[in-house]
Amino acid sequence: MRVGLAGAGRIGAGHAETLSSLASVDSVVVADADAARAREVAAKVGAEAAPSVDALFASGLDALVVAAVTSAHAELVVRAVKAGLPVFCEKPLAPDIDGTLRLMDAVRGSDVPVQVGFQRRFDAGHVAAREAVRSGRLGWVHTLRSCTLDPAPPPAAYIRGSGGLFRDCSVHDFDAIRFVTGREVTRVCATGSNRGADFFAEAGDVDTAAALLTLDDGTLALVSATRYNAAGYDVRLEVFGSAGSVVAGLDDRTPLNPADERGPGLRPAGPPHAHFLDRFAEAYASELGAFVDVAAGRMDNPCPPEESLEALYVAEACELSRREDRVVTMEEVRR
Repeated sequence: MRVGLAGAGRIGAGHAETLSSLASVDSVVVADADAARAREVAAKVGAEAAPSVDALFASGLDALVVAAVTSAHAELVVRAVKAGLPVFCEKPLAPDIDGTLRLMDAVRGSDVPVQVGFQRRFDAGHVAAREAVRSGRLGWVHTLRSCTLDPAPPPAAYIRGSGGLFRDCSVHDFDAIRFVTGREVTRVCATGSNRGADFFAEAGDVDTAAALLTLDDGTLALVSATRYNAAGYDVRLEVFGSAGSVVAGLDDRTPLNPADERGPGLRPAGPPHAHFLDRFAEAYASELGAFVDVAAGRMDNPCPPEESLEALYVAEACELSRREDRVVTMEEVRR
């Protein structure tokens, strides 16, 4: 299989390495708005470099991976589908709900698969938590706690175009909660604060946020996020049921330390996770491996656009709740 990669930034470079390592991928072609960066990434992994996106599409591809800037996602996805190319796109498909719906309208009726990148669906801990819930081993689930804690904020320019903490960051938690429980969110109550850099408030964003989600069976899910967790990158999902509990993301590199001196065995044994590519390296590899199987017709699409849209609806509801300081139902944000 010959796979194209649009975008050679940090996550694109990681995807280039993963794709080049897959036995079922014969060749990888990399393109980026910065042609020199595409050549550099391609050279590191033994891939080809295309001088432009047009050249990438003309290079005889069997499938396409989109890891470009968010503003380019929708156009690239639609172009790939119209060319008959199965496409994997990092979230989001578009910067907002209206753009996502327009994309879905544009590809409706096509049998070309579009897989959206929510890598926690391929994280071993989240998959095991899902199995524990679905098997009934935990009894009935009453509470979930999910967190995404960045060690340091990204640049101000990134924040200005990110869509805000809920849409950019917590949307992964929202998707993970739906994935693990199989339930839908009915209403949210969210808040946020700014005690860090001024550029968050200047962009209308927050650097720390929390949300309480009510699911359609009465289960409560608490989600927290921050750009300031200097201890390290921390993503966990805790699931509590009437008969037991489990936690995903707790290992010897989770940046947690006991408050007293009685738990030395609970202290991290290795360096804390530095960023998402570190924490989810295996999940990203499994995700792209799954995409190649989807593109080859060997498996069903594990995350179609409809799944991405549901997580985005929850993020939109949380942002509205934060801004208006009230409970928001999902019906208020659905189109």
